[in-house]
Amino acid sequence: MPMGKYSKRNWREELHEIIYEADTPAGKLFDIVLLFVIIASIILVMLESVQAINREYHDLLNVLEWIITILFSLEYIARIVTVNKPIRYIKSFYGIIDLLSTIPKYISLVFAGTHALVALRALRLLRVFRILKLARYLGASNNLVKALKASRAKIAVFLFAVVIVAIILGTIMYMVEGEENGFTNIPKSVYWCIVTLTTVGFGDIAPSTPLGQFIASLVMILGYGIIAVPTGIVSAEYTSQKKQQQQQNVMDNKIAINTQSCSNCLAVGHQDKAEFCYKCGYKLHHG
Repeated sequence: MPMGKYSKRNWREELHEIIYEADTPAGKLFDIVLLFVIIASIILVMLESVQAINREYHDLLNVLEWIITILFSLEYIARIVTVNKPIRYIKSFYGIIDLLSTIPKYISLVFAGTHALVALRALRLLRVFRILKLARYLGASNNLVKALKASRAKIAVFLFAVVIVAIILGTIMYMVEGEENGFTNIPKSVYWCIVTLTTVGFGDIAPSTPLGQFIASLVMILGYGIIAVPTGIVSAEYTSQKKQQQQQNVMDNKIAINTQSCSNCLAVGHQDKAEFCYKCGYKLHHG
């Protein structure tokens, strides 16, 4: 009986190492295969949205979709059974994304019939959540997310200033152009100002007076500057995050950080010779 428990523990530990870690050849192979399966699933969703292709190859696409759904289901189950606290994974961000990328195909079996076609289309859209699973394999995305978080206060202030400018200029255009030229009220004038500032003006409203056209020209020129400001803010923060990442990489090389994942709390980034998780204190399993 003790031998059975020992074998079961080893089986779970080995599977956990393959699924959650990338330092071992098996872990790297698993990540690469999973990455290609995710990309294939996204391509299938795109092809199914093309009516001509879907009509011609509907059965083939459906079979391939079921194969991928089953693979994702097995992966989801494996991730649950290899951790000590499954609820922690299930409630985590990637756990929710993994679930959302798996269940729509099963739910579509319940909503059968022509009366549920609209609901089925909505359910099919949920499979696009699979693309979010790609984020865990894109290291640079972490720096971008950190840069956006670090610059959110500056961007919020900037957007608030843009709204104020749009309200002021929209009000001025309402006074200059008037209802006879399409600026029937201030909200509609503010709408015109916003689409003009963002250089995507639809042409449904256009100034007719010389003064109005002059103001519109200023708004268009201002729009180019407005586009550059948030880009500069995020770029500066991204550069800062990249420098910090490079410094961290230097430190990691000195400390020898690996990708080992704690089977208890799923924390990563442990030292090579660490015996216990730095976050929860659980004993780490070394391959």
